[in-house]
Amino acid sequence: MDVIRPALSVADLAQLPDDGKRYEILEGALVVSPSPRPKHQRIVLNCVEFLRAAERRGYGQVYVAPLDVVLDDLNVTEPDVLFVRSERLEIVRESNVQGAPDLIIEVLSPSTRERDRGLKAHLYAQYGVFEYWIADPDTETLSVYRLTPEGFVRSGPYHAGDTVTSPLFADVPLAVTDLFTP
Repeated sequence: MDVIRPALSVADLAQLPDDGKRYEILEGALVVSPSPRPKHQRIVLNCVEFLRAAERRGYGQVYVAPLDVVLDDLNVTEPDVLFVRSERLEIVRESNVQGAPDLIIEVLSPSTRERDRGLKAHLYAQYGVFEYWIADPDTETLSVYRLTPEGFVRSGPYHAGDTVTSPLFADVPLAVTDLFTP
């Protein structure tokens, strides 16, 4: 006998405990991720440092997990790092972000690797995230996905020695080496 489980929503997510775990709802299904590892967190901090330079130049604001991004009632993600352009800051609300940020960065971990590259990439493209960056701590590479009318187009992977720029803030380059510096 098949068991039919009702889809979870934003309201259900709000009822979950604040227990240090990362909860997301992807296509109505609850996804729980363990706390990230130290190397993962160092990369997140390096991403934030890079995006703070764009923030200081007035391009927008950077945010870091835990912070819910509500794409719709059945899709709530918690990206490692996100950036919202100044002209779109109205999507940043008191308790979450309502809509697609302009840039999302996910740092791969063993428990999220496939989901970040698969379902979350699909959702981010579907809901209009302009750029999606995936940092891989194992290979120390960065892949950049830019939204086109056909979906995301990938560039990279970029390695140590490469420099990456974003059309969101073209005068703020990222040296990939800096991303993976401990």
